[in-house]
Amino acid sequence: MTEIRIASAQYPVDRLGTFAEYEAKLAWWVAEAAAHGAELLVFPEYGSMELASLFGPEAEGDVRKAMDAITSILPQVDELHTALARRHGVHIVAASAAVRRGRATPNVARLFTPAGEVGIQDKRIMTPGEREWGVTPDGPLRAFETKLGVIGIAICYDVEFPLIARAQVAAGAQVIVAPSCTETMAGYNRVRIGAMARALENQCVSVQSPLIGNAPWSAAVERNRGLAGVYGPPDRGFTDDGVIAEGRFDEPQWVYAAADLSAIDLVRRQGMVLNHRHWDEQGVPPPSPAELVTLL
Repeated sequence: MTEIRIASAQYPVDRLGTFAEYEAKLAWWVAEAAAHGAELLVFPEYGSMELASLFGPEAEGDVRKAMDAITSILPQVDELHTALARRHGVHIVAASAAVRRGRATPNVARLFTPAGEVGIQDKRIMTPGEREWGVTPDGPLRAFETKLGVIGIAICYDVEFPLIARAQVAAGAQVIVAPSCTETMAGYNRVRIGAMARALENQCVSVQSPLIGNAPWSAAVERNRGLAGVYGPPDRGFTDDGVIAEGRFDEPQWVYAAADLSAIDLVRRQGMVLNHRHWDEQGVPPPSPAELVTLL
């Protein structure tokens, strides 16, 4: 595989009446991307919070009760993603969810493959708001070896910290996906700048997928801003500004792009600059590689 066809979602949060409505919504989004030839589908951080609306005003209006409710339904949600990935022959990074796991409450992204494999990545660093909610780090940092190449997941705030993506790249990652949820333009831009910086310094491709829309009924995701983007290093084989593709602000849509892995290999060997190779010259110890998980 030398090229990955990517679909990054500008995914709207909706108030749902039944689980069947959610099934129909997700099925439409996945089918639409697959029909356009996408192989890697990326959904946003906390897109799962819309599922709290299935449990009524009490869960909608209390973040901790929303997390309890979503935890109870997540196995059913994951069964749906597994079925859709298999049916359409695609890899899906599902919308992340804050779930109860023993004494921890991690914000969890899941990568579903057409073969029925599932990769789990917990968010590593919580925002101040998440700390107030009681969201906590838990599982290890990972990179996922797939038939599309090696993929790392750096959830929202995580992509603003260079050593997280660098550890995934040290494990072989060529693509870093950054599901995001931001209520302001400043928040959106912090994640976008982080995603672009990670693509520059690691000479890789990064993908941002934002939650969008207003949900005044939700205590967790009341306002959501952003646009989806796919970024690369501004160097040979890529665009001069590093922007491979971007959407239109705050409009529900897929943003499509092709990431050429051979171009990543080439720019790391023969780029005008060699950030990936020269990383260790900063004089600081390199991070240990992320755990490499095979999902073939």
